Amino acid sequence: MKQFLNENFLLSNKTAEILYHQYAKEMPIIDYHCHLPQQQIAEDKNFENLTQVWLYGDHYKWRAMRTNGVDEKYITGDASDWEKFYAWAKTVPYTLRNPLYHWTHLELQRYFDVHEILNESSAKRIYDECSAKLQTPEYSVKNLLRKMNVVTVCTTDDPIDDLNYHIQLKNEGFEIPILPAFRPDKAMDVSNVANFNNYVDKLESVCESNIKTLSDYIAALQSRHDFFAANGCKVSDHGLEEIYAEDFTQSDIEDYFVKLRAGKALSSHEQLQFKSAMLQWFAEWDCEKGWIQQFHLGALRNNNSRMNRVLGADTGWDSIGDFSQGKALSKFLDRLDTNNKLAKTILYNLNPADNELMATMIGNFNDGSSAGKIQFGSGWWFLDQKDGMIKQLNALSNMGLVSKMVGMLTDSRSFLSFPRHEYFRRLLCNLFGTEIENGEMPNDIELVGSIIKDICFNNAKNYFGWEVGHLAKSEKMKATNGVH
Repeated sequence: MKQFLNENFLLSNKTAEILYHQYAKEMPIIDYHCHLPQQQIAEDKNFENLTQVWLYGDHYKWRAMRTNGVDEKYITGDASDWEKFYAWAKTVPYTLRNPLYHWTHLELQRYFDVHEILNESSAKRIYDECSAKLQTPEYSVKNLLRKMNVVTVCTTDDPIDDLNYHIQLKNEGFEIPILPAFRPDKAMDVSNVANFNNYVDKLESVCESNIKTLSDYIAALQSRHDFFAANGCKVSDHGLEEIYAEDFTQSDIEDYFVKLRAGKALSSHEQLQFKSAMLQWFAEWDCEKGWIQQFHLGALRNNNSRMNRVLGADTGWDSIGDFSQGKALSKFLDRLDTNNKLAKTILYNLNPADNELMATMIGNFNDGSSAGKIQFGSGWWFLDQKDGMIKQLNALSNMGLVSKMVGMLTDSRSFLSFPRHEYFRRLLCNLFGTEIENGEMPNDIELVGSIIKDICFNNAKNYFGWEVGHLAKSEKMKATNGVH
């Protein structure tokens, strides 16, 4: 019987162990999509205790606590940080077979060298030890990134964001590039007229312009797109239920914009047309600048209207949706490709029933212009766990080239989430190692090891073309000097 979470965790055979420890483990991390608060990086924040860095904003843990019968007071309410942590510690034993159990203990080990199992009995010892460490300079936010061998971080930013903290970090010469991503979801969401007009008003203020017509609106958004590009942005991101690809005319959208600014709601079909137009224009701008566009598809958000009114969005009331993805996605990509305006694209799928659809869709538009131009992104949100990641890897392997995949990302708001890259890498190495041992793959460790390194780091580095931090440069030096 293996010890829980030992050095060969998730590695079921010797070949998998070799692939992970000799090829995957030490590769740097490019976290090309996350929701880390850049202000905390710029300020090099030290958290006061483990609750602040671990439980604030983590709706994965919140959902588990609610399911375990924990009152909201101890989740998002006014209980003390210790009381919230203790409620989480009492919940942890009941998360067995949920990825939270693995992540929790990986994070305790990797960041704090704590190998004790978290439960009601150990809670105080672990809380005190980790909180004391977090208050030291060694555990500042920047050092947490360094500790995990992170060499590039790409955040998620609204077009109206001023990017001040990104600019500050660049100007001060922080060696790990913290780059923005252009996320214009609010700019195209016309489901609520009042919210949309509030957004347009904010955009007016940021751009110091009057937005009366669609042309004014597009010009203002394009100026923000230019501003992001001038400050290192090379990536856009969209969180959508599904791709929008309705037919539209420019005059239709102009009329709809006037209607919206007059406070009048659009019909369902008009909303789809408006979203389709905006999505196409954003995609064309990305292509013009050589950006990479990302689409996170399939989340059914804010299902609990009562709790959404109390706590707001992104507090743990979302689920997998069963939207029809194929037809509109094909039409959208084909429209761009036909006009030679299809940028590099990553598709993230939230419904595992659509894995094969996505894996085959990317092959329709991989035209040889660059390796892996259209990517089937790693399992995300509800699927960034053992079963979800394996299913995604298998679908991509069966119907595409997993060797060209750009690997894992955290998609997280937590500075303690980087062991998710390790989790992915262990699963990846186990898949390859098992097939070598089963005779399904040649026992060519150098070949397979090089592919593992590509998926873990090299593919992302080449695909995004970002400057990476000093740790990656160190890795290059090792390779140059023949050190493995």
